[in-house]
Amino acid sequence: MTRRSRRAKRHVSHQILMTAIPILGLGAMMLLLSFFVGTHPMVQAFGKALRLVAPYPLVIGLALLALYAVLRPKPDVAPTRNHEPSFDKNTPSPSGAATKEQPDIPPELPAHRGEPTPATAWSPRVFDDIEWRRFEALCESLFAQAGFETRAQSHGADGGVDIWLHSRHADGPAAIVQCKHWLGKPVGVKEVREFFGVMASHKLNRGTYATSSTFTSDASQFAKSNGISTLDRQGLLALIAKRTPEQQQALLAVAYEGEYWRPMCASCGVKMVERASRGKKSSFWGCVNFPKCRMTLQTRGLQTTSAASS
Repeated sequence: MTRRSRRAKRHVSHQILMTAIPILGLGAMMLLLSFFVGTHPMVQAFGKALRLVAPYPLVIGLALLALYAVLRPKPDVAPTRNHEPSFDKNTPSPSGAATKEQPDIPPELPAHRGEPTPATAWSPRVFDDIEWRRFEALCESLFAQAGFETRAQSHGADGGVDIWLHSRHADGPAAIVQCKHWLGKPVGVKEVREFFGVMASHKLNRGTYATSSTFTSDASQFAKSNGISTLDRQGLLALIAKRTPEQQQALLAVAYEGEYWRPMCASCGVKMVERASRGKKSSFWGCVNFPKCRMTLQTRGLQTTSAASS
């Protein structure tokens, strides 16, 4: 089960729990009230009616609690990506006693090793240059230019939503956006189905799935049949091309803001560092908070995504 599907499952189970608690409370209150009515015949009849009705919300509440126990996902373990930094085994001290196991943190490599300078105009290269968080920020700015009030979360559990879109003329969210910064690998129908489940859990009929890659034909067909707008690499470039030159330059500045090439840790919200793997034959991005956080990413693979993220 992917991290986003676990988030969606956690959200559904939470909603079930929040529904079960007040229903159980109502049943218990009705049952207690039925035993404290007065002696008047009409009041006693009301008490008997309460005793007859009270078991129904109690049974429904208990059934919902049982369903919550079944659907509740297991606690997340520390996520890993692609490479797992190694640990040294216990090594004997000079006296022969074993010392406490310590993490062997791979050496950090120099920053910005040969990354290209920022582009001055929009092209597919921009999506290849930037990391996943810059891609999400770019998408958020693109929707903000369209007149939406946007809300995003830079890291941590996001419940399967990267960007919330609010209309200035309506209460509550108007739509949600999922951003997938993948390079080379197309987004499949599995990912789009999961996003549709998140939309349904929030009772929303509108959603947009944006990716720096492409969509499979099955994913595109499913999205079209379920009210999901899709924006692939070419679709994003076409949408950006409709903006004014000033707006296009503003979006470019968002994409290349700061250390645009260095990915952010989806769990901790800090920039990762590039480290040499075992034997120094390859490298990977690792969280600076290792070993507390074991999040890793490929340096230049087919896929770079938010753990969540994202």
